[in-house]
Amino acid sequence: MILLRLIDAINIFIGKAVSFLIWAGIIVLCFEVVARYGFGQPTLWAHGYTQRIFGAYFVLVGAYTLIKGDHVRVDIFLNTRSPRINAALDLFNCAFLILWGLVLTREGWLLFEDAWSFNELDDSALGHPMWPIKLSLFLGALLITAQGVAEAIRSIILIINPCADVKRSELA
Repeated sequence: MILLRLIDAINIFIGKAVSFLIWAGIIVLCFEVVARYGFGQPTLWAHGYTQRIFGAYFVLVGAYTLIKGDHVRVDIFLNTRSPRINAALDLFNCAFLILWGLVLTREGWLLFEDAWSFNELDDSALGHPMWPIKLSLFLGALLITAQGVAEAIRSIILIINPCADVKRSELA
């Protein structure tokens, strides 16, 4: 149970910290709108930075979203059966999440490694380095995979003992 709480705590901390990226993205977008339409001076960098900000936000907040139970689910099949069947269905879902996460984590690492090794730059006029966004893909996939493993463990415990206390961290 300590491992589950540790995974939850890490993902809650990162999810809450990363949530502030929304504000950075909004500021950059507002700056671009004012510069473009207010002063007729569009920027070269705003579009690329907002893509990176929102891309990093999207992948890094995924595990926190899983903890909160805010991913899209078909609840007509879940929560209408016994606790053991619900746990078994959750375990089935977690198996696919973990498989997807492992593949994406591996690919994210390879993409990051290539971008770092070859000093990959984007094709914009400013030629931004690509490794930061590829690192966020790797980290986000790793975090959601770890949370998927934690959820799978919770499901296994509930299959064995439907009355077990496997609640997620209260910090969420």
